[in-house]
Amino acid sequence: MFESLKKKFSRTSDKLEEELIEEAQEENNLEEESGKKFSFFSFGGKDKKEENDSESDVAEIPQEVESIQETDNSDDETSDDKDEKSGFWSFGKKSSDNKEEPREEEESAEEIQEEEEPKKSHFWSRNKEEDTEESEDADEKTEEKKSRFWSRNKDNDSSEENDEDEEPSGMFSFITAKTISEKHLEDILWELEMGLLEGDVAMEVASAVVDSVKDNLVGRKIKRSNDITEYTYNALRNAVAEIIDIPGKSMTEMIEAKKAQGEPLVVMFVGINGTGKTTTIGKLANYYLKKGYTPVIAAADTFRAGAIEQVNYHADKVGVKLIKHQKGSDPAAVAFDAVEHAKAQGKELVLIDTAGRMQTNTNLMDEMKKIKRVAKPDLVVFVGDALTGNDATQQASKFNEAIDLDGVILTKADADSKGGASLSIGYVIKKPILFLGMGQGYDDIKEYDADWMLNQLFSESGEEVNINEA
Repeated sequence: MFESLKKKFSRTSDKLEEELIEEAQEENNLEEESGKKFSFFSFGGKDKKEENDSESDVAEIPQEVESIQETDNSDDETSDDKDEKSGFWSFGKKSSDNKEEPREEEESAEEIQEEEEPKKSHFWSRNKEEDTEESEDADEKTEEKKSRFWSRNKDNDSSEENDEDEEPSGMFSFITAKTISEKHLEDILWELEMGLLEGDVAMEVASAVVDSVKDNLVGRKIKRSNDITEYTYNALRNAVAEIIDIPGKSMTEMIEAKKAQGEPLVVMFVGINGTGKTTTIGKLANYYLKKGYTPVIAAADTFRAGAIEQVNYHADKVGVKLIKHQKGSDPAAVAFDAVEHAKAQGKELVLIDTAGRMQTNTNLMDEMKKIKRVAKPDLVVFVGDALTGNDATQQASKFNEAIDLDGVILTKADADSKGGASLSIGYVIKKPILFLGMGQGYDDIKEYDADWMLNQLFSESGEEVNINEA
């Protein structure tokens, strides 16, 4: 998910690092340090990684000692003891002296062969892999001469960061600490803002992210290159955290509150055609059935051909009651009857399906307002397609102006590589995202969690998304 935004965030960190290192290089204020440079997305897990590395180093010491002891004391040990101690380091050893002698001869023969091979191969029988390695070494030496310590290819985005086969780029420190100024950030933040807009992030959201990052970074003193990655990572993460965390109660909490009053929670769904509104209602009915609640669905889209049959199909599949009237009947009457049925039967949740409409269609928008007046829903939820990006945000804004939305559900979020709608829609209309559609099955829906979303935006590329995560 959100691969486009991830690359833009990572590139911001890389560009700032390049800017500061190149300036320090010109000032003779740069020196190479021992250690490994952390990539942008692995930065959050570096402490854990270092801890694991140190544990593995400690674990290797007794194995080596044990191997030496086994070799020195081989004559004094019984064959049973050797079998118990035999492991990676003693693999291939035989307890019998007679069987060790041929092995030594083989080893010596192999050593002789290895010594002879370079003489035979010389330059003419060199294989292609050696050619490639030597040419790469030559290229690296040339680049080092040109740019001293810094030889990163500026045109390469983040593919090198994720390539474990390549050697780490190393870590650098500044002899005199560098201070990040507005001059260092001017071009970098402009590039970030343009990148966010290209990723379908709303203008006001892109500006808010850029301003927050600027305020966070300007004046920071940098001693080593990893500090740049750390500060940029935290600045971007904090900026996005403020954007996506819109306070609001979850639908489950509201069901419980209404249940305590002896009333059902009434939810009305609105949006344009084709966003997956009816399918989402089926998913929510299934979601709350599994939580122990009893939903009822109102087929209040009475004009679109096949709409009643479509919602009826989902209701049958999931196993919930559907309240419907004849095609062309009053949608507000259907919604009212569904609410009365839920009250009479003690059901906790009413899900009202309405006709899809463009935000510019005045007549259909007026009809939607009538349904709201009659059914008196506790929640009016806009269902938007995450793949439409900034269009979904603009649609939500228009619906919010017309009917005052209470929340948003984004469908197809699992296929959203840009992430513009997920990042923008709640912030622009100041209403929370309630659920994310994560696939085509009835179980493929996830209650929105800002922390989970933040981790998706700042995780390594290629991580799997688990919709069942808490």
